[in-house]
Amino acid sequence: QVQLVESGGGLVQAGGSLRLSCTASGRTRYINSMGWYRQAPGNQRELVATITDGGITNTADSVKGRFTISRDNAKNSVYLQMVSLKPDDTAIYYCSAHSMVKPCIECPKIENDYWGQGTQVTVSS
Repeated sequence: QVQLVESGGGLVQAGGSLRLSCTASGRTRYINSMGWYRQAPGNQRELVATITDGGITNTADSVKGRFTISRDNAKNSVYLQMVSLKPDDTAIYYCSAHSMVKPCIECPKIENDYWGQGTQVTVSS
């Protein structure tokens, strides 16, 4: 099992900045991708950004140029730097981790997804 703990959410005015942090613990050895998703009231959870253990990122078009995801593999941590925040960015932000292990050559991959408890980000206009 993997446990994820987020921090850094809060209330900020439009145009402001926040930095979210997430640290994984437990069976972190097989984590390859970590990322951030968000869910606003009445909406489905959506991708914000992900990053592989090799540093390859995938960022939603809606936040490109404003949000930057980074990762510290040694600390099993992922970060989301958010600038130029807009009221539309208001949501609960969830940290995610994807693990994959292949016990033997002939074995199928065993994959799992883990989620943090979420941290509220509120952007006032």
